[in-house]
Amino acid sequence: MIRRILIAFLACCLAILGAGVGDILTQEPVTAQSPTNKNLIVAMTTSIEDSGLLDDLVPAIEKKTGYTLKKVAVGTGRAIALAEKGEVDALFVNSPKAERKALEDGAVMNRHLVMHNDFVIVGPDADKAKIRGKKSAVEAFSLIAKNQALFVSRGDDSGTNKLEKDFWQQANVTPSGAWYQQTGAGMAQTLQVANQKLGYTLVDRATYIAQKKNRSLPILVEGDKKLLNLYHVMEVNPQKFSRVNSAGAKAFIDFVLSPEGQKLIAVHGRKEFGQPLFFVDAGKTEKDYGH
Repeated sequence: MIRRILIAFLACCLAILGAGVGDILTQEPVTAQSPTNKNLIVAMTTSIEDSGLLDDLVPAIEKKTGYTLKKVAVGTGRAIALAEKGEVDALFVNSPKAERKALEDGAVMNRHLVMHNDFVIVGPDADKAKIRGKKSAVEAFSLIAKNQALFVSRGDDSGTNKLEKDFWQQANVTPSGAWYQQTGAGMAQTLQVANQKLGYTLVDRATYIAQKKNRSLPILVEGDKKLLNLYHVMEVNPQKFSRVNSAGAKAFIDFVLSPEGQKLIAVHGRKEFGQPLFFVDAGKTEKDYGH
């Protein structure tokens, strides 16, 4: 009899509390790395956004993985700085030297080459610096400085800006004065400024092609091996920053390296521009390109 009363009492309590009791008893603690954390923050270089690639990638990633991707489109330097503070979950950037340092410092891990294109040097048709057709990017930069022809720099510590600085250094030039102007903006905006002012600038080919409606400057220098533009993905180190969404970062990296992700990247731009904006590299490394 006592047992029956106890069972009846328990049943009554459950009826009053409803399904909430079961939820409470079975609910797992929510942590930054729990699958229940569906928010995935990825810091990426602006060229990935300016080229329109995200319009293809984001819906597919969210559908496949179940994560909600929150992008932070900034220069690579700033993106890496965010990773070094544990403020993002993954990176998708294009400055190998800076990436390797972040990797060595332990801020990021699981770094993989995803795709590449190249940089080009564009400028006005009049070509005051006489760089058209030059095979060396460093020589072109040297001539721009020598002729004090207007050069528009991103000036934002992006991968593009870092490469530009390398070229000035190799040309033994410290750019300054009225001929050298910095926008502190992304690639698309910087290209627009260069168009408006008829100046020279360094731009990734994907952004240049995608912004065809907003630019008129022709490509003057291309094809130098030093103009290769490599894009890597990497996970912010969860051992260093416990709040990062490690599971989400891994899902993101797995997707962009998967056959489905690589196909989306490979075909991007073909329909609209008649040519791909990126070339896929899953399974390859920088060494395959002599870097």
